[in-house]
Amino acid sequence: MKPHPSRCPVCHGGYKQPGTTTFTVELGFGVVVVRDVPAQVCDLCGTDWLEDSIAEKLEKIVEQARIKHSVVEVANWQHEIQALVA
Repeated sequence: MKPHPSRCPVCHGGYKQPGTTTFTVELGFGVVVVRDVPAQVCDLCGTDWLEDSIAEKLEKIVEQARIKHSVVEVANWQHEIQALVA
């Protein structure tokens, strides 16, 4: 039997489902946007949650943008993860 997904603690009506989200952070001098980030997403309200391992990788992506001092950095999750591994 398939495990029942957990209820959303925000709206209490939806369920957390595997999906993707867009992560955005303001650096003061610029913005970093990472698209297609794996997440748990509420199927009703759209609230999203990131696993710790995903958040750690996002921190590395943001640090790279900070070093480059990018005004706008838009990245795709799969491309960035491959670059971090290489």
